[in-house]
Amino acid sequence: MFKRTGTALAVTAVAGLALAGCSSSDDTTDGATSAEGATTGGEITLAVFNGWDESLASSLLWQNVLTEQGYDVSLEYADPAPVFQGVADGDYDVVTDVWLPVTHEEYINKFGEDMEELGTWFDSAALTIAVNADAPVDSIADLPEYVDEMGGRIVGIEPGAGLTGATERAIEAYGLGDFDFITSSTPAMLSELDKAQGDGENIIVTLWEPHWAYGAYDLKNLEDPEGIMGDAEGITTYARTGFGEDFPEVSGWLTDFTMDSELLYDLENQLNGADSSDYEQIVTDWVAANQEWVDSLTA
Repeated sequence: MFKRTGTALAVTAVAGLALAGCSSSDDTTDGATSAEGATTGGEITLAVFNGWDESLASSLLWQNVLTEQGYDVSLEYADPAPVFQGVADGDYDVVTDVWLPVTHEEYINKFGEDMEELGTWFDSAALTIAVNADAPVDSIADLPEYVDEMGGRIVGIEPGAGLTGATERAIEAYGLGDFDFITSSTPAMLSELDKAQGDGENIIVTLWEPHWAYGAYDLKNLEDPEGIMGDAEGITTYARTGFGEDFPEVSGWLTDFTMDSELLYDLENQLNGADSSDYEQIVTDWVAANQEWVDSLTA
């Protein structure tokens, strides 16, 4: 199971399973009426995976969009296991970052019957080994010929990550034993990548798509002719059971939602390294710069 931790976009975990009162399934529906008699959109809670850049970006985007449509939207941060449990239990309404068919398969096998599958909004998510775009190599299979040119290192992330395990299998399959495989943390990898880009040096890193680094740096993914790193996955939105009945309009919007990599990486890159107190303004400014596309999400 691929689990990412400690990215540059990591946010403070503000919720685990202390979810009492989070669900909108108990007392709110589309067009609910407040105590004052005003019509409101109702309360919706979006669950965000700690440290998953696309989870944060897509959730903040939809918080902005739905707030503009009159909904009261809150974000709750947790690791994948409690998020899936919370959605299945009805304590969270929506999670936008379900990777299928492989990464989150075990969670869907366990909780899928108690959730509603909405739409797949990104269809080329993948684990990757990437290099600077002007590197002299295009395939993992050719790396043994470029040990010196590529600095003799593959810079990875956390030792226990699924991406690290996939890279270890690739090292064995492609005969990359002459490279030092360095594992430490995602921020350390990104720091190495940033330095190499600034110095104009070749570098090999383990990455995944979508990731803001693809918008910030000039990179290319190495071809993987043996398919060791796995096939491309889709990122799908899931909701608690009954969400579509309670919020048919929102359910329809989320089902139809798609976002291309250029837009996603741009938003992720602007959020990268920002203080959480600045997220709202960053997203507001980003939405204004992409207003026509954002308006199409609820058209």
